[in-house]
Amino acid sequence: MKPPTLRPWLPTPALRRRPDIRRRYAVQAPGRPTLQIFNENVKYLQKERAAANAEHSRNVDYLKDEVARRLVDRLLDIDRQFPKVLDLGANSCQIARALSKPPLIAPELPEGLERAKIPLSERVQHITCVETSPTTLHRDDSLPAPTVPITQTVLPSLETLPYGANTFDAVLSSLSLHWINDLPSVLSSINNILKPDAPFLAAMFGGDTLFELRSSLQLADLERHGGVSPHISPLADVRDVGNLLGRAGFKLLTVDVDDIVVEYPDTFALLTDIQAMGEGNAILKSSGGPLSRDVLLANEAIYRELHCREDEKDRIPATFRVIYMIGWKAAPGQPKPLERGSGKINMKDILGGGDLGL
Repeated sequence: MKPPTLRPWLPTPALRRRPDIRRRYAVQAPGRPTLQIFNENVKYLQKERAAANAEHSRNVDYLKDEVARRLVDRLLDIDRQFPKVLDLGANSCQIARALSKPPLIAPELPEGLERAKIPLSERVQHITCVETSPTTLHRDDSLPAPTVPITQTVLPSLETLPYGANTFDAVLSSLSLHWINDLPSVLSSINNILKPDAPFLAAMFGGDTLFELRSSLQLADLERHGGVSPHISPLADVRDVGNLLGRAGFKLLTVDVDDIVVEYPDTFALLTDIQAMGEGNAILKSSGGPLSRDVLLANEAIYRELHCREDEKDRIPATFRVIYMIGWKAAPGQPKPLERGSGKINMKDILGGGDLGL
């Protein structure tokens, strides 16, 4: 049988005569993103189960309480009134309670120096606390209410914000953004609901958070199963956060990193606390199911061998890298950063590096 003759495809005369034929490119359809990293329903169930045991949940809130306090400290430097504030991903209203704490009493200042500023509890008139998990949001309703007036709102998802443009005088978010699938779109929405020249302050886990556990689990998986499964969520890097804020339209960006190292008696205590925090793995394409006993035992030995000093084998360190970000919505008359190279002060003069050859 004679084989078919292969000829290059040529457009028909009808196609050649039509000048309106254009090449079409695939674009993202409006609505929810088609590419998702995290399973929102799994994360919702994790938070619900964690907050159901209120007493235990409060005992493991040491990270959320501390990060909320440090985030609020950054708000102290902004000397203005905030009539309407949004707490995005409020967890159990840690930010509202951090704002309600009395300010530290400063020692007497020499005459002529500025006195302590008005406490934040008197400059924030109202906070809208939004969360996807009702049990988490209302966990502490039986405790004394924060001194700052709050409204608690349950949203089906933090990916879609049901607020109009120019609504809030500030948006805050503490340890929630790292579970967002479409972070660029959410940042753009935050920029939209802010009033002009209003700040956005947030803290999220990122970078090398739990790098000790991540590396030891990978080695344990490789040893016991001959392959690696994702057990810890992928996290954004500090450089990614700065780029995303700029793409979302924020100005006068400030991004810094804080490493919080917590010591645990063993990896089992660490994993138990992570689960009680509602911060368990929620990767959409995870292998699923609990870690096997042999992997956990191998992980314990590898963790101590790689990340514990000889004199500290009775405990293990766990690093939580927190990325803090501040961005401002653009506004007419807003201060602008100076052009690169326009500085008039030499850093060598400030650091005293002249004698070191710097």
